[in-house]
Amino acid sequence: MLQPVATGHKTLADYTHICGRGLIDEIRELAEPLKGSRVVHLSATAFGGGVSEILYTLVPLMRDVGLECEWQVIYGREEFFNATKLMHNALQGAPQDLTEEQWETWRRYNEMNARELAGGWDVCLIHDPQPAALYKLVPEKAAGWLWRCHIDLSTPNQQTIERLLPYIADYPQALFHTPDYVPAGMNGHVHIVPPAIDPLTPKNMALSPEDASYVCGQFGIDIDRPLMCQVSRFDPWKDPLGVIDTYRIVKESISTMQLALVGSMASDDPEGWDFFNATIAHAEGDPDIHILNNFNNVGAIEVNAFQSHADVVIQKSTREGFGLTVSEAIWKARPFIGGNVGGIPLQVEDGVTGFLVSNVEDCAKRTLEIMEDPALGKMLGRRGKEHVRAHFLTPRYLRDYLRIFRELQQS
Repeated sequence: MLQPVATGHKTLADYTHICGRGLIDEIRELAEPLKGSRVVHLSATAFGGGVSEILYTLVPLMRDVGLECEWQVIYGREEFFNATKLMHNALQGAPQDLTEEQWETWRRYNEMNARELAGGWDVCLIHDPQPAALYKLVPEKAAGWLWRCHIDLSTPNQQTIERLLPYIADYPQALFHTPDYVPAGMNGHVHIVPPAIDPLTPKNMALSPEDASYVCGQFGIDIDRPLMCQVSRFDPWKDPLGVIDTYRIVKESISTMQLALVGSMASDDPEGWDFFNATIAHAEGDPDIHILNNFNNVGAIEVNAFQSHADVVIQKSTREGFGLTVSEAIWKARPFIGGNVGGIPLQVEDGVTGFLVSNVEDCAKRTLEIMEDPALGKMLGRRGKEHVRAHFLTPRYLRDYLRIFRELQQS
């Protein structure tokens, strides 16, 4: 058996006051004919990164509406995760493809996990490339199969996508964040379904300004001075070095500015520590740059506090599958600046709900605009929060999945 993940209990009714009764009623109606369906989600890791965060909410809510839903994590060792991290980067456009030996490692672990997967599912939902070969290997183990891609495939390394395509092309249903991410050659039914955040988790629940300030103060932030903040993995695509460069330009005009770079280290990201150390080196010992991760006791409440307290929240990605941290930051009603890439423009209307930028200089310029015009910052934050409420909260995401399950049931 694959490793089951224990999730807490969640109730759809608790979201009514945030999302409105109309959406909650629609979800219950969609779920009625699906009651008792056996659904399994398969992913690479149970912590660190957006996929696991989504599943800790989505799985309990699927259970709450009557599905027999489970979440299982595949087996993998360092050699496997080294290969899949390289694959992840190559699929997002990095020039280096996997070696023949690494492709063989990926296949071998998929074969092992395929053997361990129990059969008899109504729906098997495979998340990302790590376990993507399972449908090809054991199609008989589920009546319906979905491949959910969480990464930006708009300009992939051609060698890598060509090697992966035979394993993903024939999934009966595939889900992508935007139409740009769908590779040529997909034979099944393709759905465009952006992900969403849970407004009731400790990371996203309402936090008083006093509590946010107190938590930030515990990590050495001077709560009486301005703060820029980016929350993301320590990864070249998230460009924390560019955020530090942005902060240095801003500090020339606002000498009291501070920067917090906050991220979690994931079990399937062996490169993360190397880049974390590279980020520390780039900070050059500046006492106003605070570089923190989950090994510094930074958890969900702390991330919430940093985002809620920050004067400007940044996600200066150079590539981005979707970027849940964008919706998380905007949900705190803080002014937001993000890279004009991947799934970020889906969440941000430039100049209306935040700013989109393409380089360090523009990021610094927009930061200074917000700092010099508090009314602008408040307006962006207020509009941004309402945009997230309408489009990027988990009940909407649950509804989209239930629609697809209904389609599978009827096919």
